[in-house]
Amino acid sequence: MSSTAVEPRGWFKALLHVNGWLVYIFFYAPIILLVVFSFSASRNVGVWGGFTFEWYGEFWDSQATRDSLWNSVQIAVLSTLISVVLGTMAALALERFTFRGHRVFDALLYLPIIIPDVTMAVMLLLFFAQFFDVINAVFGTDLRKGFSSIVLSHIAFNISFVSVVVRARIAGMESRLEEAAMDLYATRWQAFRYVTVPQILPGILGGGLLAMTLSLDDVVITQFVTGPGWTTLPVYVFGLIRKGVTPLINAVSVVMLLGSVTLVALSILADRARSVGDT
Repeated sequence: MSSTAVEPRGWFKALLHVNGWLVYIFFYAPIILLVVFSFSASRNVGVWGGFTFEWYGEFWDSQATRDSLWNSVQIAVLSTLISVVLGTMAALALERFTFRGHRVFDALLYLPIIIPDVTMAVMLLLFFAQFFDVINAVFGTDLRKGFSSIVLSHIAFNISFVSVVVRARIAGMESRLEEAAMDLYATRWQAFRYVTVPQILPGILGGGLLAMTLSLDDVVITQFVTGPGWTTLPVYVFGLIRKGVTPLINAVSVVMLLGSVTLVALSILADRARSVGDT
């Protein structure tokens, strides 16, 4: 017995098209308005005062803005590199090996994805407060919250996201290729380097790009664990809102938006490369 797809009626098909356009407008209209008003000459955010690049010039001329942007890039790159290594190792351990506490470790790895950002921020704040107190008391140092605490916090939640992406890639990988490589007298390291890594590389790149995006965009956790003299770009934007909203916030937000879109686009390209490799 064969079944055929039923074509929707004309009015229902038109309704679906209208609904689709409404969803797109709902999602993308605020983004379009943000980009447009970032070029407004008026100091009022919601009033168009003519076309200008003044706010982008102010963004570049501001030392505080450049410093916060540079801080964000440093933290994102370092935390992503470490998260990719640890997340990939965790994914390989969970997918390829069975050990005592396997299920517990698997469940705990998902906690940073599930729990609210505020909850995790408070947990990390308490942890670093106690951790630095103990380290300073034992070794006589003067460690404070700042670059190191932000990087470690971003690693803490990025490992889970990287692990999830890489595990999905490992689950779809053909394990018999590794067995064939070892049958041809390759060592475990050679099989891993020349067979496993090339197959899971798109997943590693996708997880890394996702981790970098999350690190660059994080506000809540970073604000809780940051210290004097260390401000990332999202936290800086949040601080500008308290001082008074100007189109400078629009310009900074557009710069952040372009960075995020670029990383997402690269992630999609990596996913397509993985799909092509599978076929």
